[in-house]
Amino acid sequence: MATKPNILWFCADQMRYDTIASLGNSEIRTPNIDRLVASGTTFENCYVQNQICTPSRASFLTGRYPAAHQVYRNGNSHFPVEEKLITKTFDENGYDCGLVGKLHLSTAAHLESRPDDGYRHFEWCQNPAWERVPASNAYWTWLRNKGVDPKMLFSDAKQYLRIGPEPELHQANWIAERAISFMEEARSGPWLLSLNPFDPHPPFDPPERFLARFGDGETLTPPLFRQSDIAHQARFFDVRTQKRVAVNPVLSPEEKRTQQIEEGDIRGSKPPDRFDGKKVKAAYYAMIENLDAAFGRILDHLENTGAIDNTVIIFTSDHGELLGDHGLIYKGCRFFEGLVRVPLIFAGKGIGKGHRSRAMVETIDIAPTLLDLVGLDISPAIQGKSLGPLMTGKSIPDTHKDCVVTDFNDSLGNSAVTHYTQASMTCDGRYKLAVYHSHPGLGELFDLHEDPDEFVCRWNDPAYASLKSDLLARHLDRMMGTVPAGPERVAPA
Repeated sequence: MATKPNILWFCADQMRYDTIASLGNSEIRTPNIDRLVASGTTFENCYVQNQICTPSRASFLTGRYPAAHQVYRNGNSHFPVEEKLITKTFDENGYDCGLVGKLHLSTAAHLESRPDDGYRHFEWCQNPAWERVPASNAYWTWLRNKGVDPKMLFSDAKQYLRIGPEPELHQANWIAERAISFMEEARSGPWLLSLNPFDPHPPFDPPERFLARFGDGETLTPPLFRQSDIAHQARFFDVRTQKRVAVNPVLSPEEKRTQQIEEGDIRGSKPPDRFDGKKVKAAYYAMIENLDAAFGRILDHLENTGAIDNTVIIFTSDHGELLGDHGLIYKGCRFFEGLVRVPLIFAGKGIGKGHRSRAMVETIDIAPTLLDLVGLDISPAIQGKSLGPLMTGKSIPDTHKDCVVTDFNDSLGNSAVTHYTQASMTCDGRYKLAVYHSHPGLGELFDLHEDPDEFVCRWNDPAYASLKSDLLARHLDRMMGTVPAGPERVAPA
């Protein structure tokens, strides 16, 4: 019997789709992610099922929509015992499973309660800047073993924009080092390794070495913004987000001269009232370049040992970052491309090399794809659809789903907005419809072909009334389609 492939699953935190050099961003350097793009298949239209960490991770780790697994909230008390993680399935089928970094399937404010996750090896670090329970942060243990005091290293961690640890002491380097150690362990069967760094999640704190070439970001393209964004966002003032009031992200020379960096919070969830969008983008890009360097160490090890020939590699993120677009920053219940669209790259034996698919795909498609690629059965409970045929030449590479879904229901805990918020989005690649169910009459409709930067909302445009009606009907059908029927029927009655 052929040896099943290893699986390396690298999931960045809050990384937008448009931050990879070989996929069109000329301002950033990502040579190692570019290596993966060249050796694998990239899905350029991958959308998350929720814009917030826990519900998004619950979705792609189960292959199920939020309406199915019911993990809609960050800060939830527990992960449902009846939900099965894909990593547990691999554990049951002979894989040695490991995790380094975040899990975040339930509240991690102190010490996260692990579900039956299937991980034999578990090195947990929810946030590199804190340790709420002694000896619980594996990254801090690594730092202490190097003679470094983590509390001193992160003494100014409340600033939303600052200089972070240098690469040698950075969480990304810890992840690379621990990943290599895990891969070097002697074992008789295949392994699955989940690598879940905190970056480029706020606070924006790259190593100075990577930030240096960007400076204050003056040469970077400014965030997407028109003055009309301020009035448009005012309509969503009571919608649960982290940045409530839109501002012009491009500062005047006088504003740059006098601006003081506002204090945020150690969680990276309290955005500034006013910010320099170019400076923020510079820090964000520098964080990704540091992450790319650590990812490169892992790829080098796989290549140098020959293990890359029998390893499926996935690179993705749990959700994006608004990054100043439309005057907003961080995350919340908004559906702009920068927040709901993420990278998704697969590479490995039998997967097309250098292929780029424009198919509409969802992160819940990752779980069934992995099962498909290694020859394991896909449970009927999984709602995602395997991308295997698109990567192996067995189906049309740009056709997968007619539209994708993002579903928010009281998902964000850290927000100045206390108003209950429920909203959902469907998008077919051209028309994006967002319905704010908790706010009657509030919605958005964008034509991404005519308006790819999402400046002109057609929700109340009479010329789009008929189309809007059709899209609302499809939206209802698609959202109802995410609700499972419950336990398997075993008898007629």
